[in-house]
Amino acid sequence: MLGRDLTACLARRGIGAAPLDRHALDVTDAAATFAAVARHRPAVVVNCAAWTAVDAAEARPGEAMKVNGDGPAHLARACRASGARLLQLSTDYVFAGDARVPYRELDPPDPRTSYGRSKLAGERAVLEILPEAGYVVRTAWLYGAGGRNFVSTMIRLEARQETVTVVDDQHGQPTWSADLAERLVALGTAALRDAAPPGVYHATNTGAATWCGLARETFALLGADPGRVRPTTSEALGRPAPRPGFSVLDQGRWREAGLEPLRDWRRALAAALPALCAAAGRPGPER
Repeated sequence: MLGRDLTACLARRGIGAAPLDRHALDVTDAAATFAAVARHRPAVVVNCAAWTAVDAAEARPGEAMKVNGDGPAHLARACRASGARLLQLSTDYVFAGDARVPYRELDPPDPRTSYGRSKLAGERAVLEILPEAGYVVRTAWLYGAGGRNFVSTMIRLEARQETVTVVDDQHGQPTWSADLAERLVALGTAALRDAAPPGVYHATNTGAATWCGLARETFALLGADPGRVRPTTSEALGRPAPRPGFSVLDQGRWREAGLEPLRDWRRALAAALPALCAAAGRPGPER
């Protein structure tokens, strides 16, 4: 989902790119990773590859670690050998999720899930192997037209069900993958000019919502009654992996680097909805 939006963003700006899906490059294969970076000789590598099945990671932690921990380490070593910058995508799950104020980039991680631990391992590998050229970009609650996601699910369910029940005790930041792609290009460009220091950046649409609030906003933009979305609790769902109760991220490092953070999540959702509706095969909201 993010890879497709990033590729489209680069094409619009006339920036050459070599998008490699999992069939073209398995990042868990160290030799293949070195060969791919050596062959393409990129100035910037963006790692959108990840194990994102949070619940499955609890049952298969070794497989999640190979993708989320070992894969970034292989890429970091290949980038060190070639002189490329590396932008490593990470997640809000590296935090405990029990804060009361937004997490800053330098706040200590404390993951509570196998998925979060695997992503933190990838972060640390990139920052240790590439102290002068490694960028960790944490994002969260990603949605877009190019893949399965919560907003697309709500668009489908609004047309099929009278009511939808959604968790209302998890607070985070819905983030449009197209907005994130634009910021990744801006960060990579600034990195090449040595205008953005390496390290950790938080990249989410700003503001905050619950999943229930996001669903209700989606219904409202579709012209449907938001009251059709009924709240429930995380405990009632009984998922294998605990979800962060509060994972709002602070965006301070963007401003320090002279770059604009992402816009408010409500504005982003309104802009994204026509493309998501088209992908779902239904008319978009009337303006």
